[in-house]
Amino acid sequence: MRLTTGQHRRPRLRAVGMKPPRMVAAIVLAAAMAFVFVIDRFTNIPAVQHLYYLPIVYAAMRFGTPGGAGAAAIAIVLYHLANPQMLRYGESDIVQIAVFVAVGVVAAKLADDARRLHQLAMTDDLTGLHNLRSFELALRRMVRAARRENTPLSLLVLDVDHLKSLNDEYGHLAGAESVRTVGHLIAAHIPIDAVGCRYGGDEFVVALPHCSAHEAHRLAENLRRAVAASAPVLAGRHFPERTLSISIGLASLDGPADTRSSSLDDDREGETLFQSADAALYVAKKGGRNRVSIACHGGGVSG
Repeated sequence: MRLTTGQHRRPRLRAVGMKPPRMVAAIVLAAAMAFVFVIDRFTNIPAVQHLYYLPIVYAAMRFGTPGGAGAAAIAIVLYHLANPQMLRYGESDIVQIAVFVAVGVVAAKLADDARRLHQLAMTDDLTGLHNLRSFELALRRMVRAARRENTPLSLLVLDVDHLKSLNDEYGHLAGAESVRTVGHLIAAHIPIDAVGCRYGGDEFVVALPHCSAHEAHRLAENLRRAVAASAPVLAGRHFPERTLSISIGLASLDGPADTRSSSLDDDREGETLFQSADAALYVAKKGGRNRVSIACHGGGVSG
């Protein structure tokens, strides 16, 4: 799914796979530890002891440094219970203990670094919202779910009014902080399951799953009023209320009956939804700005 094309498309919400719940991960970890312990206990093969590294690495990746350190401690205990003759702690035993701990700590650090890099790759630096890549992935999943479950999905496309005038009069830093302020207000006013994205200089899109056109319109009006009511500090200067305003276009997907769509159909549906909301935004801008326009079924726009 591509909402923009050519040079304007930037390659954001993440790797999108779902992690297993923490309880399930803990059960898997315990089972793996027990499995390695049984093999170690009844085979007496030294190489088997290296299998403890696997659950240690898994715990570090799933639970971070505390999980890696805890799994290393458990592995040390099980290692000595399986090999009671080693309780005298020779040099090799101390080395093995040190390696268990090191593997847990290093794996946790690498996993944490990978998560941070992934978050940076999926996040818009200025606003903290999703970037375009992450949003496209999330929208594809939302469209697929809406078609499969016959539930509504709404899209808001919006931008900041008169940003060029603000840039010209007060400088581009004030303009950038205007965009950041609007991004923060979007994040504060959308539902927890919604996904907000900055996809252009002052252009935003918000996907609202399980949200009808009526509910999305109410949310859009609340957001529009919140932006107008803000008294931002831009480039170190205090500005009064109504300095900022936004125009919003709204389009909704009302759960089509055909649930056997391919991923290509999902992409096309998402692009069509975006184009409808973008057309509604254009109508809002032409109608005087600081307003919400709604894309109607059949291609028209109201508001």
